[in-house]
Amino acid sequence: MANSKSAEKAARKAAKQRNRNMALRSRVRSGMRKVVAAIGTGDKTAATAAYREAMPAVDALAGKGKIHRNKAARHKSRLAARIKNLK
Repeated sequence: MANSKSAEKAARKAAKQRNRNMALRSRVRSGMRKVVAAIGTGDKTAATAAYREAMPAVDALAGKGKIHRNKAARHKSRLAARIKNLK
């Protein structure tokens, strides 16, 4: 437990930020799940629409440093390649 006023405030701030980070990460994962589901159905237009909806969230997380920029690029690249290979 925190032993000083400043440590208590830091703990409160860390808890708030952790909740915010979890919400942002969850939003990104949900968006990517929707893209993968659309790819699974074989519908290229739905997959492309889901991809366009999900990728700004991935870029935002990478821009804020919540995930590494290479990880964001890897996810975007792999999903785009899977969509491109749909018939």
